[in-house]
Amino acid sequence: MAETAVNLVIDRLVLLLQEEAQLLRGASIEVNSIVDELQVIKPFLRDADERADRVELNEGVKAWVKQVRQVSHRIEDVIDEYMLHLAERPQRRGFIGFFYKERGNTYGFSSIDQQGPTRSGKNSPWHDPRVAALFIEEAEVVGMGGIGKTTLVKKVYDNPIVTAHFNCHAWISVSQTYKMEELMKIMIKKFYEEEKEQKESASEDIEKMDVMSLIKKLRDYLGGERYVVVFDDVWDLEFWAFIKNALPDKADRGSRVVITTRSDDVVDSCKESPFYHVHKLQPLPPEMTWDLFCKKAFEADFEGVCPPGLTDLSQKIVKRCEGLPLAIVTIGGVLSTKEKVTQQWQTFLMRLGSELGNNPRFTGIKRVLSLSYLDLPYHLKLCYLYFGIFPEDFSINCVRLIRLWIAEGLVQRKDGKTLEEVAEEYLTELIYRSLVQVSWANFDGKARNNPSFEYFDGLEPRRLSIHNSECKVLEIITGSRIRSVFSFNSDELPESFVRILFSNFKLLKTLDFENAPLHYLPEEVGNLFYLRYLSLRDTKTKVLPKSIGRLQNLLTLDLKRSLVSELPVEINRLHKLRHFLFYHEDDKIEFTLQGGKIHEGFGRLEALQKLYFVEANHGPWLFEDLRKLTQLRKLGITKLKSEDGKALCTAIEKMNHLESLDVWALSRDEILDLQHIACAPHYLRRLYVRGRLEKFQVWISRLQNLVRVRFRWSRLTEDPLPFLQALPSLLVLGLNDAYYGELLHFREGGFQKLKELELRSLNALNSVIIDNGALPLLQELHIGRIPQLKEVPSGIQHLRKLTNFTFYDMTDEFALRMLPEEGQDYKVVFACRNESGQYCAYRFR
Repeated sequence: MAETAVNLVIDRLVLLLQEEAQLLRGASIEVNSIVDELQVIKPFLRDADERADRVELNEGVKAWVKQVRQVSHRIEDVIDEYMLHLAERPQRRGFIGFFYKERGNTYGFSSIDQQGPTRSGKNSPWHDPRVAALFIEEAEVVGMGGIGKTTLVKKVYDNPIVTAHFNCHAWISVSQTYKMEELMKIMIKKFYEEEKEQKESASEDIEKMDVMSLIKKLRDYLGGERYVVVFDDVWDLEFWAFIKNALPDKADRGSRVVITTRSDDVVDSCKESPFYHVHKLQPLPPEMTWDLFCKKAFEADFEGVCPPGLTDLSQKIVKRCEGLPLAIVTIGGVLSTKEKVTQQWQTFLMRLGSELGNNPRFTGIKRVLSLSYLDLPYHLKLCYLYFGIFPEDFSINCVRLIRLWIAEGLVQRKDGKTLEEVAEEYLTELIYRSLVQVSWANFDGKARNNPSFEYFDGLEPRRLSIHNSECKVLEIITGSRIRSVFSFNSDELPESFVRILFSNFKLLKTLDFENAPLHYLPEEVGNLFYLRYLSLRDTKTKVLPKSIGRLQNLLTLDLKRSLVSELPVEINRLHKLRHFLFYHEDDKIEFTLQGGKIHEGFGRLEALQKLYFVEANHGPWLFEDLRKLTQLRKLGITKLKSEDGKALCTAIEKMNHLESLDVWALSRDEILDLQHIACAPHYLRRLYVRGRLEKFQVWISRLQNLVRVRFRWSRLTEDPLPFLQALPSLLVLGLNDAYYGELLHFREGGFQKLKELELRSLNALNSVIIDNGALPLLQELHIGRIPQLKEVPSGIQHLRKLTNFTFYDMTDEFALRMLPEEGQDYKVVFACRNESGQYCAYRFR
């Protein structure tokens, strides 16, 4: 896309020239002339870009598109080099003259006019070859592309009944490129996820193991367990012959291995076990195809029912999808964004027919998906192609993605909305169009997404994505002008690469080293004037150099779970910083916090939206600085003393945009004084209170948007449920050592939207009552370490939506009452059915 590069550059250039016009008297005429010229160029380039997407271009036009893009990259470099020069020598100006050197025939403005909209002989639509790369993996399958293999297996794998049947679970994405050692390491980590006390030591051990040691460790671990492992998207005929050595054959005892594949040869290579079974998916029957299409295309406007005037056209469109679920939901997603009028749908059908019928280079699912890509508006194409940075089958945290989009300049400003809110709208639309798959979502609908495709930019590389230690990074960056660097699954980053990167590439905007083997951050990081995103999350980096204070354009600084324990005072100079994450988690220790050391004056970071965590033991100036951070969306503060309460409450009242708040006391016995909040933040969605409360804080009961709330160490003597039961948005409630009463009574009509409830370490509690009509949507109930509770909650049979009941560290009496077939409470729990007729699953740990 020529416009992908050009439009961003033009917008930046216009802004730059307008700003410089205020500095250079007498230059306004020339500046306005250039701005006018650029405004004419913008629609011209968009038209050229549309031709590149939809027309079979001859070689001359292709060369022009490539030239425009290369020149735009050069202009971007010129702008940034000039601004860097200006930052280093503020007395030197004169970009306008410098810009004229890049004007004129260099743009090649006349080229496209001379060549015209010529197609190369045939009247066939042209498809961007980069888009073909996005979907080329869907060509050969067992059945056909987009048939729903992974979706079906994931649905079964995640079912609570299936989960409860097995002791160990692992889902492994294999795909075409994989290392067997890495797959086995991932498998071990997955198995250890449920045993958190072993997770850290296991991670350290397995990184040093060879293949034989990994096999032995897996066999030893699984020897006494009933396990299920899914290997998704297997291509290699030798895969099963090898991996079976690491998995004890216990199929007769209930263990299962599931493989999804697109190759009949892979299917044949696995035929060994008497328990072997092949399930070959077929296209959806016509009735299901129609229902799925209508649900996707008409859900928003017509509650999933096709309006009579569009029935014939819709049926013709559905027929084109050939029963493939992926094609159906994708085309339905495109049509859901269009007006429900006959003319628009007729045009779409003609275009779909042309794409499917006349283009010999694309068959089946790829042609359908490419059409949905071409239908995207310009700004969404940029964001969609950005997914190509990540490895195949990589699950991307949406918050991380949104920050990266903003750092890369892909998010357009909208009046009345933050960049984060606009970016979330972009992501929501891509999900709605079924171009991005949600792999996991919070109860409140916040998505984690997982698009599966690869993207390669055949022109000059601007972004470097390191996927493994074999990547020849030094060779790649030699002579390049990269702007962004990402590291995924890399065993090592050569010291020479790190040194050259920070010394020679001063125009870098994004450095994402999350989970990379990075042990230090060089002083030269301060030379990266344009750096907007820096992540050292989960690295071994211990020290931030003082030069970090020179990063005047930094928007995100992520030090989460790094080894950084103290910040330089220069951090206070980062006036544009929006997201600052700085803490360390350690599940083995009751309370550990490495970091939180900040310096007086951090209140100058007025753009800050996320401060998580900061320690309260710095002195009175901390709360004065906090009051200045009125743009905060997320705040975590620890080591609070009782006397800090009033100052903290005053600061919180000024944070009108606050959505998430963590308030942690210095110790279990320290009282949190939070009663001074008269006007609580209206948008607060998440609240975590960790400390003693003398009484329940009434302001919490007025939080109409509260979705999640957890209390720990609160030791309330009054029942908290009456204060919380009427909250209209509450989905998750956790009480951990939070109540010293003997009874919790969930009354009829209370907690109408709650989906997850955790009751833990309530030492005096001996009875839980659930009225009919309370907790009508509850799906998960977790009970643990309640020594006086001898039986399951009375009224548990009323929970018609309950699908997962977990209890752990309970008394023998409680456990005996839940023995399968024998226990008094077993049948009571399993009388609880959800609306689909399935039994509630339970798990005892």
